[in-house]
Amino acid sequence: MPRENLVGRTIAGYVVEREVGEGGTSTVFEAHHPEHGHVALKILRERLRQDPTAVARFVREAQFGSRVMHEHVVRTIETGVSDEGMPYLAIEWAKGDILERYVKRNGALDAAEVSTIVLQIGAAVDAAHCQKIVHRDLKPDNVVYDPESRCVKLLDFGIAADTTTPAEERLTRAGFFVGTLMYVAPEALTGELVTEAADQYSLATISYFLLTGSLPYTAKQPREMFTQLLTMPPIPLNQANEERTFRPEVEAVVMRGLARSPKDRYPSVMEFAVDLERTLALPVESPGKLKRLFRRFSR
Repeated sequence: MPRENLVGRTIAGYVVEREVGEGGTSTVFEAHHPEHGHVALKILRERLRQDPTAVARFVREAQFGSRVMHEHVVRTIETGVSDEGMPYLAIEWAKGDILERYVKRNGALDAAEVSTIVLQIGAAVDAAHCQKIVHRDLKPDNVVYDPESRCVKLLDFGIAADTTTPAEERLTRAGFFVGTLMYVAPEALTGELVTEAADQYSLATISYFLLTGSLPYTAKQPREMFTQLLTMPPIPLNQANEERTFRPEVEAVVMRGLARSPKDRYPSVMEFAVDLERTLALPVESPGKLKRLFRRFSR
């Protein structure tokens, strides 16, 4: 089947200007509307438009996005089905770059920038938690970051979960999970009921990535990653990048957020973000003193 070309067309009043991204279920376009102005327009992929589950998930993203009103969450403008039968979602156009691309292009970030980013993501996620929503897919690919203003916008509630939904409807079988394996909490792989603590684990993984440019597990294949997440501790922060050394207090915060058991993490995602900001703001020690401190705290 030839790939659908929507650039240049008008869909539900939105003039499609260019394609900016494509996921497994939808394509994102930059578009313009006479009333709503400059927007990002997500359109469900053609092969999924007759799939009730895919359509329901697409609608749910809009519903959850509408419930979370926060300056660091992209604003949901409207959702609907075009006259041509295309389910669409129009959201605020967020200035900046996908955080994943920004870090891969620039390398590990400095402490002040990491603090700013993590605090903003934490505040956005906390707003979702206040609405009884667990995001379940926190990752740098779902964050837009503008380095000029240092402003963050959280995207994509497509696989979020409502914690008020009965437990039997939210459980998944062991070995099946939703989310992105490199950022997913271990409990999501075992069939446990995923709570707000899973988002904290994902934010801790993002923090680790921003600080070091790498991830706390080194597996290259999904099966190996499953095994490492369920049986091995993450690589300590101070062993992730030989060019980066962090105070033991910083490492302790990140590794607590990465605790395998949810009860061993912080009580909330904002407590994790605030404590990381606090420790990253501590005076930088000399490399020799840092190494001595690291050995003392590691005993």
